[in-house]
Order: sequence, then C-alpha cells, then structure tokens
Amino acid sequence: MELRITGYDHPDAALLTAEVQQEYVRRYGDVDLTEMRADHFTAPDGVFVVGYLDGAPVACGGWRAKDGSYPYLRDGDAELKRMFVVPGARGRGLSRALLHHLEEVALAAGRTRMVLETGTEQPEAVALYKSEGYLPITKFGIYRDHPQSICLGKELVAVGG
Repeated sequence: MELRITGYDHPDAALLTAEVQQEYVRRYGDVDLTEMRADHFTAPDGVFVVGYLDGAPVACGGWRAKDGSYPYLRDGDAELKRMFVVPGARGRGLSRALLHHLEEVALAAGRTRMVLETGTEQPEAVALYKSEGYLPITKFGIYRDHPQSICLGKELVAVGG
C-alpha cells in the first residue's frame, strides 16, 4: 500500500470519509457528529493520509493535536480519527500499517500519546487497537457519556526506545 499525505479535504479523503460515515450509519444508526475540519489535520498539528492499492484509494486515517485544554486529555495528545479500510481491501493488514505510520508521524511531530474514541459496534477496530497496546482511558469527546463509546490511548515511544 502506498501512503500519501493528502489532507482531510482532498477528493480521495472526502470519498473515503463519506464511506466511513456510512459505516457508522450501518453500525450505530447515524453519522459521527464530531466536528472535523481540514485545518485540524494540517502539519504540525495533524496529518491526514490516504492509502492506495494499484492507484485506487482504499484506506484513510489521520491524527490531530489534542492538548490539555480539552477535557480529559493532556498536553502532547494526538487524536486518531477516521481510520477506515474499504471492505474489499480488508484482512490484508492495511489498517495496522496505516496505524503504525500515523503513530510514527505523530511521534516525529512531538506528540507523546495517541488517543482515540471508537465504539462497541466496531469489534475489529477494538481488537486492532488492543493488539497494538492501546489501553482504556477516561472517555472524552461528544460521545463520552454514550454507553457504546470506548476510549483508548497509547504512549508513543520511538522504536527501540
């Protein structure tokens, strides 16, 4: 998979994020209402990446800086957002490769912890994150009081560090 930093407002990113919103509708009955803007994913405070197979966009994800001014988060946090792989490309390790890439980029940008919010209706995502060392953290964001919300975090450290 070729990973390209595209920005959140790139046409391929828009296509994939629209697909992930439909995935949320199928699993939860509605789209994710979390505020998302292109400037959230602009370096040095964020990045948005699209993964391509044979030139076709098949995966996306990004992170945005979330510091201690946000409830339940701390300085140095990066929030993982819109991790998604199209159904036809699943089961190939693409989400794991994308996650590793985003963690590396966040660490290089000075972020010290990756945090995320997912849900009980995304067991594949929960399994991926837990297998990568993500642990439960205090819930944050607009869904923090929702019983289906799961918030996880992982300290970012350099490979071999």
